[in-house]
Amino acid sequence: MRFLTLFLGCAFAIASGPIRADDADQRVAALERQLHYRQGVVELNGGFAELAVPKSFRYLGPDDAQKVLVEGWGNPPGSKTLGMLVPATTSPLSEEGWAVVITYDDDGYVTDSDAEEIDYSDLLSTMQKATEKENEKRAKDGYEAVHLVGWAEPPSYDKASHKLYWAKDLQFGDGANHTLNYNIRVLGRKGVLVLNAVAGMDQLTSVKHDMQKVLGFVEFTDGHRYADYKPGIDKAAGYGLAALVAGGIAAKTGLLKGLLAGILAFKKLIVVGVAGIGSYFARLFKRKKLSPYEP
Repeated sequence: MRFLTLFLGCAFAIASGPIRADDADQRVAALERQLHYRQGVVELNGGFAELAVPKSFRYLGPDDAQKVLVEGWGNPPGSKTLGMLVPATTSPLSEEGWAVVITYDDDGYVTDSDAEEIDYSDLLSTMQKATEKENEKRAKDGYEAVHLVGWAEPPSYDKASHKLYWAKDLQFGDGANHTLNYNIRVLGRKGVLVLNAVAGMDQLTSVKHDMQKVLGFVEFTDGHRYADYKPGIDKAAGYGLAALVAGGIAAKTGLLKGLLAGILAFKKLIVVGVAGIGSYFARLFKRKKLSPYEP
């Protein structure tokens, strides 16, 4: 709870003066009471996909997910999601808590014909170079650098289920603590389900274990599955699996602007550290154009 309390304390101090830590705790508790968790079969976006949420997880709908992202984690308003998955044993508002944010990319059918040809070591090198290039712009905009340290979990694709997953080890600035960005992509007839989790690297073992469970209970429904694609009728994305890992839609134009996708503003706090927290939030609240969560 320490980092969330610090976040709320700094936020309200900037907005209206000093605030006690116990007041911040009360605000966290009040927000938690507003959340409506669900389990069992959950339909996404009118039923084009569904989750068979087991007892080890809980689902939050889009409105509640927005509350966590904005009020709990400090992201700017406007992030559109299909909801959020939370491990049943933790709250997304606790320091050790984490969640899987669900979105949908309707860019079209993504071919998996390159599945056997991708050299993920070479791809990682390309991504690292692109990330460092992107840091030049981040510095001009007043944001700290983000470094792609390496794979926390190398990409793996299941051709039978059409599910792809990987994890990245990220470092913000010179912080000693690294951030884990764990990604799942489920390929469908007209697009891709995007599931992103952000946690500390020290949570890799538990997050990896739980994300393997998520892989098993998220599916497109009949008529929307990968095998339902109709060539010449349905839209094709025009790129393959390597582009999904490297940055999705931007990769097909040769740009890798999506490399930092899935990094949530609050979770950055874990690696920003206490020093400089005041200036970080001063910038956060003063800037009109922030760096939002991007699926």
